Amino acid sequence: MGYSPEMVNCFIPLMKGLGMSWSEIKATPQIELNGLLTALSEYNILHSFDGYSESQVRDMAKDNSNITNQYNDYKTKQRRYNRSERKITSFREILK
Repeated sequence: MGYSPEMVNCFIPLMKGLGMSWSEIKATPQIELNGLLTALSEYNILHSFDGYSESQVRDMAKDNSNITNQYNDYKTKQRRYNRSERKITSFREILK
């Protein structure tokens, strides 16, 4: 059996992350599967550092330099999604 990128990059995350069965995956159109994978990826990034303080992240980053990039992605997505929660009082705030 050869390496199958679809199995690793698509089917396994859907089965593990969303609990989809093989028959559900086969019955779902590819465009919907891609949307589910994108949403799962966004969710995983958006909640990847929940419960950690900045000092804990700094300590983890000392051992693994990739943590800094992951944490920056996390903070960027947090700002983007939490932006809609603030009350907009002027047109200039919309442009920020």
